[in-house]
Amino acid sequence: MNSFSSTNDPSKSNSEDISGIDLLNAVDKRRNFAIISHPDAGKTTLTEKLLLYGGAIQQAGAVKARGEQRKVTSDWMELEKQRGISITSTVLQFAYKGITINLLDTPGHQDFSEDTYRTLAAADNAVMLEDAAKGLEPQTRKLFEVCRLRKIPIFTFINKMDRPGQEPLSLLDEIEAELGLSTWAVNWPIGSGDLFRGLIDRSTRDVLIYTKTERGKQSIEQRYKFDAPEVKELVEDDLLQKALEEINLLDEVSAQRDIGLIHAGELTPVFFGSAMTNFGVKPFLDTFLELAQGPVARNSASGPIDPTTDSFSGFVFKLQANMDPRHRDRIAFVRVCSGRFKKDMTVRHARTGKNIRLSRPQKIFAKDRAVVEDAYPGDVIGLNNPGMFSIGDTLYTGQHIEYEGIPCFSPEIFSWLRNPNPSSFKNFRKGVNELREEGAVQILYDNDQSKRDPILAAVGQLQLEVVQHRLENEYGVETILEPLGYQVARWVDGGWPVLEEIGRIFNCKTVQDSWHRPVLLFKNEWNLNQLTEDHPNLILSTVAPVVSGVDPISL
Repeated sequence: MNSFSSTNDPSKSNSEDISGIDLLNAVDKRRNFAIISHPDAGKTTLTEKLLLYGGAIQQAGAVKARGEQRKVTSDWMELEKQRGISITSTVLQFAYKGITINLLDTPGHQDFSEDTYRTLAAADNAVMLEDAAKGLEPQTRKLFEVCRLRKIPIFTFINKMDRPGQEPLSLLDEIEAELGLSTWAVNWPIGSGDLFRGLIDRSTRDVLIYTKTERGKQSIEQRYKFDAPEVKELVEDDLLQKALEEINLLDEVSAQRDIGLIHAGELTPVFFGSAMTNFGVKPFLDTFLELAQGPVARNSASGPIDPTTDSFSGFVFKLQANMDPRHRDRIAFVRVCSGRFKKDMTVRHARTGKNIRLSRPQKIFAKDRAVVEDAYPGDVIGLNNPGMFSIGDTLYTGQHIEYEGIPCFSPEIFSWLRNPNPSSFKNFRKGVNELREEGAVQILYDNDQSKRDPILAAVGQLQLEVVQHRLENEYGVETILEPLGYQVARWVDGGWPVLEEIGRIFNCKTVQDSWHRPVLLFKNEWNLNQLTEDHPNLILSTVAPVVSGVDPISL
């Protein structure tokens, strides 16, 4: 367990035994990215194939409902296995061609978008995955906007080319028109659906031929020079000519490779392929490592912190309870931002000011973990969390650092969470507090202290179902949900003093969140607009303000 200690002073940098060259080399060999997509675009399948190429797993799974299907690595939670969807984000670290890759796997379902927002806060790059038939979808658009706000480089992988889909040029036009993002096609498909024959590498004009195996579940990649006789034997001339005409058009009118624009998040390299058949995945991974940015400076209250700064720093972007049901553990996911992390080092907790000795840091690989001796910027480590960490907390050595907090977003569904069995209140309280800590759902509290039941506040109904399922399966508590008739939540700029000055307000319910901040609940947008018209000086926000130095409410 992590232990508190005051014998070591974290204000003194732990850098005296760190070689500057070693730190620079370690940072140079780190890549970190998250995958964003709409549900069913193939995100978890792509994740599995990337792990397969990295040698992190021996056999790739697929997300299917059939009981006999091998379970995927990233979907470790029991409910994920049952429903065939990703519910929680996780971290998967593996090495490929001498580079340490930290893959931040995120949920695709919109009901868990807040978990994805938090994970993107820890990412240096993002891979935007599209279904070739569906193109841009609502959830992808939302997550793209988060990447844009953070100026995260975006790499686009257009998936399922072996199925009927839209014209490739139309897919590029859609990205440029709807996202305002320039595109640069790294490779180009030859045909699609049943006529999908392969890819042309635009830089070399090499042809990568797609050949199905007998069972159709795997593909064989064969690379040829464009004028090789095998190409004419394996690819129909009309398909090859059409692909060439489109490439010539792109050469004339589309954006060209520009590393600066890619890293600024203004130009997206585009790849085509099929994650299910493994086709195009390896070329994508190879080029991604060449083009992706390494760990970047992170904004703090005192300015950007360069990753090669000797002093260690990092922030908590995710908490997870019960990854190991046998031990009922609680893990804090920490993104390393600067310096070198070492096992047993003493760090300072920026929010509480306490010193903490980190004696059991862990390397995370989905639900599997191993003790880690050191870590560098771009890496993610897991720390045992006996209730001391919250999402957004900063850990550091040397001079005081406090990274930008991770905001909460406005929920749209609200329900009382009732515990019908008083004898299980202890487990009920424990479960609610731990799930609140990890951000599985937002918890609100009635201002009437006699009402002890918490209010669950979520983006989607599935979040509430997950909380109920986990309370029953992980804490042995059955619960009842009682919906509240509200659909809109807003935080009050200025907090309680502002509300006290206004006095009594109507057509809304005033509650408080876990950080003691006032939240106004409205039945609809009309009620919200009415209040703002009556009180034009009242400023309401859809995003909760970041707090510092305050302990959260416990049930």
